[in-house]
Amino acid sequence: MSSNSIHTMSAEITVESSVLRADGSALMREWLCVNHLGGYASSTLAGANTRRYHGLLVAALQPPLGRAVLLSKLEETLEITLANGTTHQFPLSVNLYQPDIYYPQGNQMLNQWQLLPTPTWTWEPLPGLLLQKRIWMMEGFNATCVEWTLLKAPRGSTVHLQVVPLLAWRDYHSTMAACTTQLPASWNNSTLALTLPPIQNACSFPTSLQLRFSNQHADPLPDVSWSPRPDWYYHFQYPREAERGFSQSEDLYNPGVFRALLTPKQPLVVTAAAGTMPSVTPQSSMQMLVNRQEALQKQQHDVFSKQLALAADAFVVHTQQTRTTLLAGFPWFSDWGRDTMIALPGICLAAGRTELASEILREFARHVDAGMLPNRFPDSGQTPEYNTVDATLWYFVAIWHTLQARPDNALAHSLWPVLQQIVQAHQQGTRYNIHVDSADSLLYAGEQGVQLTWMDAKTGDHVVTPRIGKPVEINALWYNALCIMEKLAEQLGKQQESSEYASLAQQTAQSFQNRFARTDGKGLYDVLDVPGGGQDASIRPNQVFAVSLPFSVIPPTGELAGQMLQTIQQHLLTPCGLRTLSPEDPAYQPRYCGDSWQRDGAYHQGTVWPWLLGPYAEAYAKCSQNNLEAAKILLPIQNQLAAMGMGTICEIYDGGMPQRPNGCFAQAWSVAETLRVWKLLTGDTHNA
Repeated sequence: MSSNSIHTMSAEITVESSVLRADGSALMREWLCVNHLGGYASSTLAGANTRRYHGLLVAALQPPLGRAVLLSKLEETLEITLANGTTHQFPLSVNLYQPDIYYPQGNQMLNQWQLLPTPTWTWEPLPGLLLQKRIWMMEGFNATCVEWTLLKAPRGSTVHLQVVPLLAWRDYHSTMAACTTQLPASWNNSTLALTLPPIQNACSFPTSLQLRFSNQHADPLPDVSWSPRPDWYYHFQYPREAERGFSQSEDLYNPGVFRALLTPKQPLVVTAAAGTMPSVTPQSSMQMLVNRQEALQKQQHDVFSKQLALAADAFVVHTQQTRTTLLAGFPWFSDWGRDTMIALPGICLAAGRTELASEILREFARHVDAGMLPNRFPDSGQTPEYNTVDATLWYFVAIWHTLQARPDNALAHSLWPVLQQIVQAHQQGTRYNIHVDSADSLLYAGEQGVQLTWMDAKTGDHVVTPRIGKPVEINALWYNALCIMEKLAEQLGKQQESSEYASLAQQTAQSFQNRFARTDGKGLYDVLDVPGGGQDASIRPNQVFAVSLPFSVIPPTGELAGQMLQTIQQHLLTPCGLRTLSPEDPAYQPRYCGDSWQRDGAYHQGTVWPWLLGPYAEAYAKCSQNNLEAAKILLPIQNQLAAMGMGTICEIYDGGMPQRPNGCFAQAWSVAETLRVWKLLTGDTHNA
């Protein structure tokens, strides 16, 4: 594959036919559209679903959660009758069947794919015959638009499009199996309406799915016919699920067939909606999308930051009907407290959205319990889980960044009592043995059977990286929380409290510098006072936060910081991020693959995380006092914007070469930390 097969022009990403017609490359790359409710549309560039999470309409029935796959895909066939009376049919889609059967292979006729303003495919089945398809979601609605435009047709020809909808009605973590159900359906010359059964774990009530055909103005089209043919399509294969040790086979329901006449340069649009069809026209919803993208790009001053700002927008959930939050990743993550607080400065502040940041901070303050932020809001709407030590501490950092971006005494006043309660709870002790050790003023966390830090892999009862004791990044964050309390108290005119927090921070810093410094010159210990006594000397990236956070707990230009950076560079640094464990460690795992036990065993045992590259570059800049040289550390990430998730950054990479992208194809903190630190280091800090 030539290097010019994927082009970047401005924030645009364009993929040429050599990639699209190579099955492996086209199936590896995934696109994403969102509605900012928690719903999305996603699949591969080839058009085949390779995950159970793929679908044209994955609706958030209980926003931002309750996600369900309703419209899995559309099977499209282009039919042309030439002037001489001969007729040709060209199936445009791609499906994977057992065993390793690709049928049809519509990607072999693809000429080009482009990212902006929305995923767009162009087919050329015959010379002089060009068809374009665009997909987008309607802002604020569980609705997806698919638009076909006949760009060019041979003179005297007649072109029809046959569309076969393939439905599911299931929670997005599951798969569909054929049953005897025939869905009630009605057709009124422009709209097909179906009643779906209740969806387990997504909604306890029947919902409707409507498919409406129109032109861009949503006017009914007389040249669309509907033929009911209830049937099941069997054994679609999802190889990405097989890689993860899950069931990879699914059956999908087809209620019938649409047939439409295509007129050159007159778009045909189908809008798939859960529940009531939106009153917004496809044309106006597309214009809203374009306007939003233009506004985001105006906040940025170079191509890389424009691309990252557009990617960051996908994770925002912001409506009047639900909580304002950030999703941790697509396709399967909900909103997590830790991820939200780490990602907030990059996703909100780097795009100039300080009001959004403030809303999120106020929203999470409502959920503080026993001095802790929730770690996760479960998909099916149960009580939030409070099983993290760092989400609460990252909350302080997110508040600090927000107030630095735009001073807001009203926000500081409103959050101050909550922050005081959090500090007191940590001093007195809260869940999971989280408490400040009076002997050294450091924060202890953990007990058997739980995983409280971001290295939180657990399979059954086995915690892969328990890190019980005094983890290095937790205490760097604790020091930052105390420093931030000192500064906020001063700003709010609370001088006595400011002095008290300053004293606590000084005690913590002194103990940190005395106790975390390794005796072998390799930087910092990963965890102090582990069960059984002693220190965990594993070489991990967590020590980078001792310098990268707003308040460095060790002097950035000192010898210890230099040792820390040298150790990370030697053992952990890769172009795609930082390894989670040194390759010299006996527990190192170079590949993230296999069933859940194997994958969780590698998740933080060598697997590379892109989000860590931002803090490393920031720490490098503080130590070297050379921002532009530090910014170069982030540049290889730009090449990854078309490696897996198109226009975004994935969750993880293999620790060993070649570094295969993996996990979620779009991860909030991967995008956010790259954007935040890039803007910080390149001098574009007016909104960062």
